[in-house]
Amino acid sequence: MQYFIKCLKQYADFNGRARRKEFWMNFLFLMLFYIGPVVLAGIINMPALAIVGIVIYLACFIPYLAVACRRMHDVGKSGWFMLIPFYNLILFCTEGTKGPNQYGQDPKGGATLDIESGVEYKG
Repeated sequence: MQYFIKCLKQYADFNGRARRKEFWMNFLFLMLFYIGPVVLAGIINMPALAIVGIVIYLACFIPYLAVACRRMHDVGKSGWFMLIPFYNLILFCTEGTKGPNQYGQDPKGGATLDIESGVEYKG
């Protein structure tokens, strides 16, 4: 849940990198908050509840796109790669680049790079 809230706080932040865990936990909670009300609305025959699920999904769609873009950055690709069917799924599941890359520092910690001197050190 903390990753979902983190993604909501970074509402439209398309810069930086996101770990696999951050992306997949965000996806899991987004689907639970969307599918849960829609299924429950079908069971108890209350269409207004389905609308609530759709509104939640629409409100969380931009943070989902942002975390997907940051996930692509973690594997060293442009955020636009999330639009390529099937290949994006492979990239979402691929381990991120170790250490810093052109999109930022490694979200797992790892080594950091001093850009001016080019010296890599553990931080």
